Amino acid sequence: MRLSLLLLLLLPGPPPALGMEDAAFPHPGESSQPPPRACPLRCSCPRDDTVDCDGLDLQVFPDNITRAAQHLSLQNNQLQELPYNELSRLSGLRTLNLHNNLISSEGLPDEAFESLTQLQHISVAQNKLSVAPQFLPRSLRVADLAANQMTEIFPLTFGEKPALRAVYLHNNQLGNTGLPPDAFRGSAAVATLSLSSNRLRYVPPSLPPALERLHLQNNLISKVPRGALSRQTHLRELHLQHNQLTDSGLDATTFSKLHCLEYLDLSHNQLAAVPAGLPHTLAVLHLGRNRIRQVEAARLRGARGLRYLLLQHNPLGAAGLPAGALRPLRDLHTLHLYGNGLDRVPPALPRRLRALVLPHNRVAMLGARDLAATPGLTELNLAYNRLASAHVHPRAFRRLRALRSLDLAGNQLTRLPAGLPAGLHTLRLQRNQLRALEPEPLAGLDQLRDLSLAHNQLRVGDIGPGTWHELQALQVLDLSHNQLSFMPPDLPEALEELHLQGNRISYVGPEAFLSTPRLRALFLRANRLHVTSIAPEAFLGLPHLRVVDTAGNPEQVLVRLPPTAPRRPRAEGP
Repeated sequence: MRLSLLLLLLLPGPPPALGMEDAAFPHPGESSQPPPRACPLRCSCPRDDTVDCDGLDLQVFPDNITRAAQHLSLQNNQLQELPYNELSRLSGLRTLNLHNNLISSEGLPDEAFESLTQLQHISVAQNKLSVAPQFLPRSLRVADLAANQMTEIFPLTFGEKPALRAVYLHNNQLGNTGLPPDAFRGSAAVATLSLSSNRLRYVPPSLPPALERLHLQNNLISKVPRGALSRQTHLRELHLQHNQLTDSGLDATTFSKLHCLEYLDLSHNQLAAVPAGLPHTLAVLHLGRNRIRQVEAARLRGARGLRYLLLQHNPLGAAGLPAGALRPLRDLHTLHLYGNGLDRVPPALPRRLRALVLPHNRVAMLGARDLAATPGLTELNLAYNRLASAHVHPRAFRRLRALRSLDLAGNQLTRLPAGLPAGLHTLRLQRNQLRALEPEPLAGLDQLRDLSLAHNQLRVGDIGPGTWHELQALQVLDLSHNQLSFMPPDLPEALEELHLQGNRISYVGPEAFLSTPRLRALFLRANRLHVTSIAPEAFLGLPHLRVVDTAGNPEQVLVRLPPTAPRRPRAEGP
């Protein structure tokens, strides 16, 4: 036995394993901590497989990157080139982020990425590439090369990548000649493709068949070639806004085979008519800022599922939306007719319409039955038209029992309209010619929360007694830029925000806010207040007050908030 122990000690080779006692306690001079993780200078390595070198102004690709790295981020640096030898070591990379550097095509070797056989996500966006990399790994799922100066891509840049799902090429200089016909051959799974803000003149052929989202806005597209979208039967979103499309650049089959299309944006083009062949799945159609003079019911018949129709800034005029033009759209929820030159509310609107947006037109009259066909409206915007009080029928709003928001700003009203719906939450009447407020038009509006009366000609003496009495839910009241010379009395108890800036108020008495104990914000900017204009006890009963704005008065007014409120008054000099 003694001989065996002696031989064991004399034999060459590794020392015998430590006993449990030796393993539990390090020998003197040894550390119990694991060895430090290898990480490039100034970078951070939060995990064994992650290297983060963001925003370090690096001009040279860092060395000492562990071969075990799977996620490498070098965004927001000043790299001009990628050394092949360094990249080839990192064969396990799954994500590579090179966003916002100075990498040029000359600094990117053709074989730069050939060793990255497991790479799934790559971003070389916002660099100086003039052409795309000739080869990207077959394993890619997401490729972002946006915001470069690229004029050309190659067959194997995005081709032959069966797992590729998303490609971002927006904000480059790609023309149709820079996109090869086989650019996506063998990459049939691409669902998102962004080619916006390039120099395309027509919709490229041979797009991936599985596309769900296609961005082509901000190009020079004047034509969609016949059949260009015939294979994209899964397409759900198509963005073609800000191009040069005319009616002759489309035909009845352009959109007819897109059986999953839900969103189509054709705004900011040169269309003179609603396109034909719209699919029944379409939910949102944006046709704003074209040259459409008339909407024909026949063109909308196929899009019977449409929910949102935007026609703003088209020269429709008085005859552009004839009765029944929108009748096929039985489920239409929102209709935008901003700046269309309309002189009246369009007749025979879909009965289920919920939001009617008609600002900046020429509507000068509102009859008793003009809105009768749409009893389910919850939002009505008639701001900046030509409505005068004498031409708004007392029963114009009578049937709108579901109405929650009414915008009549920027008209020529001299008094509040009669017959306002009792369920209103928001009422906007700023920039009219109101000279008086009486309690009758506001009677019953016990759900009103936000009332804007700014930029009118109101004086305190023109506000009838009891005007605010029934507005028990009112939280925001805007009386700014009127002709008020002192605080309006008997304001609603629920009031939390009061705008009185731009009036002629020169004194705030001790009882000014007795009726508004919930007030949180008070705006008295640009009045006629002096140092002694506000009674010291004016705010004592306002425990929730957080903001008092008194800037722009003749003298700087310092406000002492109640002790329980944080002291954050905005008291500035003029």
